Amino acid sequence: MALIHVNSYSKTLRQHISLDVLLPQELENDDYPRNHKWPALYLLHGLSDDHTAWQRWSALERKIWGMPLAVIMPTTLRGFYTDMKYGPKYFTFISEELPVLCEKLFHISSRREDRFAAGLSMGGYGAFKLGLLCPDRFSAVASMSGALDVACSTDVAYDYPTILPEYHLVFGTHEEVKKSKNDLFYVAQRCIDNGYKTPKMYQCCGIGDELYVENKLFFERFGKELNIEFDEGPGEHDWKYWDEKLEDVLNWLPLRQKTMPKNPRPLL
Repeated sequence: MALIHVNSYSKTLRQHISLDVLLPQELENDDYPRNHKWPALYLLHGLSDDHTAWQRWSALERKIWGMPLAVIMPTTLRGFYTDMKYGPKYFTFISEELPVLCEKLFHISSRREDRFAAGLSMGGYGAFKLGLLCPDRFSAVASMSGALDVACSTDVAYDYPTILPEYHLVFGTHEEVKKSKNDLFYVAQRCIDNGYKTPKMYQCCGIGDELYVENKLFFERFGKELNIEFDEGPGEHDWKYWDEKLEDVLNWLPLRQKTMPKNPRPLL
């Protein structure tokens, strides 16, 4: 596979952005033509991380070895994949500008069935947000230990307004978040009420995680109607858990082909 680091200027964010991209090594095989378009996984980082976290803290490169899949890892700082109340429009960036940029730069498919999103914690929120607000663009989304109730729509939610210093900059007041596009409990119910065709969804959280209760409640409320696959078990809010579950997410993705063909072209 090839690792490519991209520095570019974002018109949406009005600032320079960084992202890392892992691409299957096309030269390894004659069965893929030069104009082949790879399916892509947009892999989102958590609140305290950046675009390098998945490579530094997980065995991502080993786990995707031999998979016909591109992995795109952008940096969105601490913006919660949201068009901030007082700050950059991170959701518009990841949902609109980023896919177009990557599909222009690399041999990446623009088809809905070839576009996926996944993430941990804040990134889990971002992945489900992409799936619920852009169901016409993403065919599968996965949340690992997702921060799913930032609006505190339920009594079991983590105390985001108190714990997150940037909360008011990202979302505005607590009341402004409720029943908005940033409230995933509200958005999920709207999808069900309106009969929207949502993407395939996967959700996991360790029972020792401080976000477990809100994750469990999200699944209990919407799992059946949204056809969410839910995985719970031992685990905490840490990289040990996410590294283990990353392989499950990769195996779960609805790739049309799961592995590269096995007759590699000679390198010389």
